[in-house]
Amino acid sequence: MDPEAERRYVLSLSCPDTTGIVARIAGFLADAGGWIVEAGYHSDPDTGWFFTRQVVRAGSLPFDADELRSRFAALAAELGGQATWRVTDTGVPKRAVLLVSKEPHCLHDLLGRVTAGELPVQLAAVIGNHDTLGDIVRAHGVPFHHVAFPKAGSGATAGDKAKAFDELRGLVDQHDPDAIVLARFMQILPPQLCTEWAGRAINIHHSFLPSFVGARPYHQAYARGVKLIGATCHYVTADLDAGPIIEQDVIRVDHGDTAVDMVRRGRDAERLVLSRGLRWHLEDRVLVHGNKTVVFH
Repeated sequence: MDPEAERRYVLSLSCPDTTGIVARIAGFLADAGGWIVEAGYHSDPDTGWFFTRQVVRAGSLPFDADELRSRFAALAAELGGQATWRVTDTGVPKRAVLLVSKEPHCLHDLLGRVTAGELPVQLAAVIGNHDTLGDIVRAHGVPFHHVAFPKAGSGATAGDKAKAFDELRGLVDQHDPDAIVLARFMQILPPQLCTEWAGRAINIHHSFLPSFVGARPYHQAYARGVKLIGATCHYVTADLDAGPIIEQDVIRVDHGDTAVDMVRRGRDAERLVLSRGLRWHLEDRVLVHGNKTVVFH
């Protein structure tokens, strides 16, 4: 199959809802010769907002993605100053940087999926606040960087931790990644980084949020006697474990499961939820509005 035949332009838009938006977008693309191969729509009656994701065969248009952006900007402006939109080109590979600590299961899963061609992304680098996982990363041909964070109780100051985050920021930003994935990265991002990386920083929380936030959620769940455990993939915000949710899943447990059993079984959910959420983000299927998301599967 010719790669150009599979190349797509993905147009996503959110704006105040009104009559005729679908017709105007469809007419705009049809007038340009665009062949729509996928289209999703959502109208939210509570907020009065409209959301759409359109996928067009790149070869059906007589111009490139930059020209499509230029032409669509005029239509988007007519839909109101609050409209947000983007056009991406599947022929331009997305880049991701992974942030890790010591837990290997999410890292192993993502490395395997990328190696197998199951995730549409180039791993630009993996950065760890421990060097434990460096050999695993380098074995996959991906650069690994160790950023040493001060240990709790070591007498380090807030400035020492800020310096570590400055180093982390520099390593990440040099790649200008489309996704910054906290694959069980056991550090809380400072508010400034949450703002700078808004809409790109993705976290996997080993709990079915909003329940059991913070540390050791499986042990919290065990102590509460829950019957369902799960995992949540969400965008990172300055509010701990409270960013817009991309994907969630649950696993049933019972009174015979120990906290260790819950941790082991929960890791399976974490792997799947993170890989799904990352894929949908990379495919521009996730539109954020406030603290909620619209996900076009």
